[in-house]
Amino acid sequence: MTIKARIMDSDGIRRAITRVSHEIIEKNKGTDNLVIVGIKTRGIYIADRIGAKIKEIEGVEVPIGKLDISRYRDDISGDVYKNIESDTNIPLDINDKKLILVDDVLYTGRTVRAAMDAILDMGRPAMIQLATLIDRGHRELPIRADYIGKNVPTSSKEVVQVKLVEVDEEDSVVIKNKE
Repeated sequence: MTIKARIMDSDGIRRAITRVSHEIIEKNKGTDNLVIVGIKTRGIYIADRIGAKIKEIEGVEVPIGKLDISRYRDDISGDVYKNIESDTNIPLDINDKKLILVDDVLYTGRTVRAAMDAILDMGRPAMIQLATLIDRGHRELPIRADYIGKNVPTSSKEVVQVKLVEVDEEDSVVIKNKE
C-alpha cells in the first residue's frame, strides 16, 4: 500500500494525547473512580500514555487495564477464538467505575461494540466513555467517541495506519490507499 498522506507525527500524537487527557479530567471533574482500559494492541499503549499524562497533570495514578476482544469479534465465523487464552488484564473491579475505553482508530464501530460486550461480561461500570486517537468515520453501528485526537475524513478505499514506538519503533499516523 502506498502512503497517500501523513496525518500525524510524534509531536502531533503527543499533543493529541495531552488534549484528550485534559478533556477526560475536565469531563469527569477529576480522576475519582476512573479506570482506563486500552483495546489490544495499540489502544493499550495509547491508554498507557493517557494514564501517564493524567498522572503528570493531576499527580494521581489512574488504574490502567488492557482488553483483548478476540473472543467477541463478529467478523470471524465459527469458534476460531473461543478456545484462545484471553490477554485481558484489568487490575480492579470495574463495577460502578467510570471506564474510559481507548482505541487507536474508530471506523465502523464493531471493535468498540465487541469491547463493550467484553467489559459488560466482567461487570457493570457506572459509565463507559470512548477515547480514540483517530476517528475516520464510516460507522456501521451507532457509536461515537467522547474524546477524539483527530477527525480524519477518509474513503472506504483508504486505510488509516497508526504506528506507535512501543510496537512499530516510530510514532506516526498515515493514510494509505488499498491496493
